[in-house]
Parts: sequence; structure tokens; C-alpha cells
Amino acid sequence: MQYPSAVPDTGPAPDADPFPGLVGFTAALRAAGVPMTTDRVAAFTEALDTLDVTSRTQTYWAGRLTLCSDPDDIRRYDAAFAAWFDPAQGPRSPAPGDRPPPPPTLRSLMPARDRGEESGEDEDDESPVVRATATGAEVLRTRDLGELSPLEREHLRRLLALLRPDPPTRASRRRGPSRHGSPDPRRTLRAALRNEGEIGALYRRAPTRRPRKVVLLIDVSGSMEPYADALLRFAHVVVRRSPRSTEVFTLGTRLTRVTRELRQRDAERALRDASRAIPDWSGGTRLGEAVQAFVDRWGQRGAARRAVVVVFSDGWERGEPDLLGRQVQRLSRLTHKLVWVNPHAGKEGYAPVQGGIVAVLPHLDQLLAGHSLETLERLLAVMRDA
Repeated sequence: MQYPSAVPDTGPAPDADPFPGLVGFTAALRAAGVPMTTDRVAAFTEALDTLDVTSRTQTYWAGRLTLCSDPDDIRRYDAAFAAWFDPAQGPRSPAPGDRPPPPPTLRSLMPARDRGEESGEDEDDESPVVRATATGAEVLRTRDLGELSPLEREHLRRLLALLRPDPPTRASRRRGPSRHGSPDPRRTLRAALRNEGEIGALYRRAPTRRPRKVVLLIDVSGSMEPYADALLRFAHVVVRRSPRSTEVFTLGTRLTRVTRELRQRDAERALRDASRAIPDWSGGTRLGEAVQAFVDRWGQRGAARRAVVVVFSDGWERGEPDLLGRQVQRLSRLTHKLVWVNPHAGKEGYAPVQGGIVAVLPHLDQLLAGHSLETLERLLAVMRDA
């Protein structure tokens, strides 16, 4: 077996902006006969995002481990790598004595401060330290939604669009075909008539499942402004998953229904139309009056009956907390499960001392944190298991 030519780590790769050049490198590999798929190209760019793209050795091994799926691809990969990163030499076939560069070690991937070069630690320490770096998506999952930069918010929008929530279900009165359950006389007799009156099999039926109603009440007051955009995008994902069984309202100084706007396929257009429909965006907070309006106009008429109702709010109430407590108690009597999501509940040192939270806490089924993508994913699990 012949080995790929050595790729010495002699300095930075030619392209200052790596991704256009490296994506072009994958096109050159495709032309050389190496099968390319979008998954392999995505894995290649993600690996380079974690490694040092200026290192030829790390670039070589990142491509070889993610883009080559067959031993025959290695020879083509080496020729394309040499032609792309050493255009002056041109493509050449590997020599019999060539050896591949050694894979980079974990220690070489560490920053200098982690290797102990600045602190004067001994290079020959017998107890190696292994550190793992988390990807950008993993770090962003635990970040506070109210403290993200514009670039991180754009990345968060893409991650929210990838969510695939499983809607809660409930038993239906209708029965459908099943392997287990009570006998189904109609299907059994119909099959017997087709078989000259002879019963060949006993068909059965069992209760079917249907989606349970979900209601999302999102506080868009001034104190919730850093989280309102992400929560509305989260609501858009839930509505798009179950458009017939999901309702979304915003709470502020008044109640606003935005279900129709969020049913649109395009997220940006849906959020733009929803923001136009909300007259009290980043305004005051009168949760008690808004919840009362929802119970009177929608809840008692069927929207909240046996439904999973989720309230997104920090609990800051400018009105009377007692009114909020009474209305939430009325709401809890109608719902199947009432969940309150507070963005501050997941922060260190948090205590439910706000007047609104203290008033509603006895009537809630669950109080959850909602300050990060990870907590929103946990909320989806709670809604599914309801």
C-alpha cells in the first residue's frame, strides 16, 4: 500500500479567508473523483472551525478524516490537496517512500495558555491534561437569550428553526384498527362477506390518539423585551408543527392573538406581521387584566379546556397581584396542565419573590426556566409528556 505524501506544517494555508477556498477545494475533490455530499462538506468546515485552519497538518487531516470514505479516495485526495495548496508544484502521484504527516495531538490543539507555555510548566510532565472544547452550537444552547450578540442571535434563529417538537396527545373517542383491543364487528363481518360468509380473522379496534390543544401566552412588556423575539420564534416553531391545535397570545397592557400571523411558513415574515399586530410591544405590564381577558373571551369558550397552557413571563405586575392570582386560578381549573416559564428562574440566586409569581405559584403545575435554548428544549419535553 502506498502512503500519501508528507504535508509539512510550514505555515499558514494560502487563503486568508478559509471557507470559500476550502469549499472550492471540495469541488476540486469532486472533480478528481472523490464522492462529495453536503454532509461531508459540513463536517469538514465544522472540523476546521474547531481546529487551527492556518495549520496545513490540521487542514490535511480534517479533510482526510471527513471527506474520504474509501481507501481508493486517499490517493485522489493527496493529489488534489497538493494541487490546490501547492499550485506551483502541480499535481503529482505519491512516491513509494512517502508517509502521511502524523495526526495532531490533543496537546498541539490546545491554546498556549492551556499547554502551560506562558506559566513555565514542564513540557515533560508525565500526567497529561486532556481538555475538550465545546462547539459553538453547544455553548450557545446554554447562553442567556437576553445577553446574545447580533451574530449569536442569528445563529440562534437557525437553531430554533431546527427544533422538531412532538405535540402532546390525548385519547380520542373514536376507535381505529389495532392489533389489540376490543373486537371490531363491522370489519370482521365485512371481511366474512367477502369470504363467502366464513370468518377468517377477528379484527380489533382501540381508541386513537389526537393532538391536545396547546396555548402559549407570551409576555411582551418592557422587562421581557430581551427574550420576546426568541420566544415568538419558538412559538412559530410550535405553531408550524401543529397549526390546528395551537394558539398564541401576547400579554402586556392588553391581550393580542397572533396565531394567524405565526401560521405562515416563512419565519421572518411571520415575526414581522406579528410585531405589527402587537400594539403594546415593550410597554407596561398588566398580567391580571390580560389573563382575565383570555379566560373570558377564549378560555371558557374552549381554547383552554383540557389544554396545555404555557405562560412566558417574569412575573412583574404593575396591577394588583391578587387579581392575577384569581385569574390564574380560574385558568388552572380549565387546563389539563398549566406551566409558567420565567426567564430568571434558571439564574443563580433566583427566588420567586415577585408579587406576580408569589400570587400564581400555588395554582401552577410547574415553574420552569426559559432563559436559554436548552431550557426551551426541556419545555418541549414537558409539553410532550403532558
